[in-house]
Amino acid sequence: MTTADPRTDLCRALQDARESVLWKLDGLTERDVRRPLTPTGTNLLGLVKHLAGVELLYLGWVFDRHCAEPVPWFRPDLGPAGLEPNSDLWATAEESRAYIVDTYRMAWRHADATVAALPLDAVGRVPWWPGQAGAAGLHRVLVHMIAETERHADHADIVRELLDGSVGHRPGAERLPAGDEQWWAQCRDRVAAAAEQC
Repeated sequence: MTTADPRTDLCRALQDARESVLWKLDGLTERDVRRPLTPTGTNLLGLVKHLAGVELLYLGWVFDRHCAEPVPWFRPDLGPAGLEPNSDLWATAEESRAYIVDTYRMAWRHADATVAALPLDAVGRVPWWPGQAGAAGLHRVLVHMIAETERHADHADIVRELLDGSVGHRPGAERLPAGDEQWWAQCRDRVAAAAEQC
């Protein structure tokens, strides 16, 4: 559903993606939300932690709107050399699920306040973006943030499927063909057979 107001549509799309990411944690143990299930260590809680920092960065720091609440892993002032590589993509034993989820929700509030306070053509500075010294309008940054969140929602969907077979965008909206376990096994076998013929 779209409205006549692009800001409302953009905010709705971002919120929908945010909620999809958090839904992937539901019903899992502390171990499972932290388990790395890819060779690069992708895990559900790390994706949430990363997205909290990304929201604070793109919809805060880029527009010179700094968050009053300290977030230990969010230090754009240090630059990449000041942080351990990938430190925002996994949770330490001391960082609880509740803490990371609460931090993500706090980042939403901060980001939403930025979007509410500025016109869509407000210009921020994204130094690592090429062209015009990294100048970027809020509209463009919001589109980027939606794409970033959806990208990681897709990662979360795959990680969750690897954990317990759960799939979908949200409860009741799996967006997949209806099929039982046998149907999906046959589907997978057909895909594998086609790959072997190449």
